[in-house]
Amino acid sequence: MAARKEEFLEIDGHEVRVSSPDKVVFPEPGITKLDVVRYFLSVADGALRGAGGRPMVLKRFVKGISQEAFFQKRVPENHPGFIDTATLQYARGTSAEETVIRDAAGLAWVVNLGCLDLNPHPVRAEDLDHPDELRVDLDPMPGVGWSQIVDVAMVAREVLDDMGLVGWPKTSGSRGLHILVRIAPQWTFADVRLAAETLAREVENRAPGLATARWWKEERGESVFVDFNQNAKDRTVASAYSIRPLADARVSTPLHWDEVRDRRPEEFTALTVPARYAEIGDPHAGMDDAVGTLDGLLALARELGPAEKPPRAGDGSGRRASTMPLIEVARTKTKPEALDALEQWRATHPEAAGMLHPADVLVDGMRGSSSLWYRVRVNLQHVPEADRPGQEELIADYNPWAGRTWPEA
Repeated sequence: MAARKEEFLEIDGHEVRVSSPDKVVFPEPGITKLDVVRYFLSVADGALRGAGGRPMVLKRFVKGISQEAFFQKRVPENHPGFIDTATLQYARGTSAEETVIRDAAGLAWVVNLGCLDLNPHPVRAEDLDHPDELRVDLDPMPGVGWSQIVDVAMVAREVLDDMGLVGWPKTSGSRGLHILVRIAPQWTFADVRLAAETLAREVENRAPGLATARWWKEERGESVFVDFNQNAKDRTVASAYSIRPLADARVSTPLHWDEVRDRRPEEFTALTVPARYAEIGDPHAGMDDAVGTLDGLLALARELGPAEKPPRAGDGSGRRASTMPLIEVARTKTKPEALDALEQWRATHPEAAGMLHPADVLVDGMRGSSSLWYRVRVNLQHVPEADRPGQEELIADYNPWAGRTWPEA
């Protein structure tokens, strides 16, 4: 049977076109584009609780999950009337009129554009300067297991409780956990980031060795990074019920606190979550009624004093000087290329490679102009100084900005 070119769905009184509905998005479970749309419609209230009414960056997988997504800040010109917009001013002086969805029709529309995980800003379209959500991203370093992530989550919950705040946990859809906190929209982005950093520092103080608030990846060791910088202006994270671009169509799934220790991220996929949602509803249903204040965290910030700043390079550049023996291996367009470059380096330096701990290998997705690129570094802290390979010519040296023209000042 020939693949259909389009299908039209009637949603909330609006007609929504789904192009290429039979296109397979997730080959392993056999999930098509229309299946993805229907998944989001089955959890629409929960997905809109996380992403509705907020400006969002469109992360579009137009070539499937095997290819890198591209990020689109500006709303498409020919958007339908049921799509709202909001104009955001970015820290570097630019602006963009971004997409705001309000209902299930809007949800289906952005999914048709190739969006699998939804990336809303932590502000409402009606007030773009004052976040109403503090985001706690528990990001495990390589070698960290689920039980350690859960232990750190429980400490974070304890700190939030002590500050009079309610945390709402969800799987990130990858390896970690997110904890969302509704706050009154009374503080600036700088205040919210400071509150999040203070929370991270207090979690590290209460769980040394298990959790870290160190911003620089090579200094974290095998711990859970409490990523406070997700609260910086211009940053977004995958919202509740987003599908992540993994082979099993894994979903960022809200949990009740009594589920956190016993459930696992791989249990929650686009195939399993609709039945769970139909049975128990949305564990985050009460979030909007649990609005808190940052007064306690900001008072703790004053008590703790400024966080320690990294040393600066002595060459006059003003750049941070790492305290770890780092070498850079490659810069690549895709993650598979990055992993190939890493294996080439391992093959060239087998003795040093054999001494590395899991957290010593740093493969980072870096935000380019419209998509991710990858940087590969190795921390040689566990290799005796006399046996450490030096910085060599990069195995691959991808330039994400090649060919891009910049406007004249």
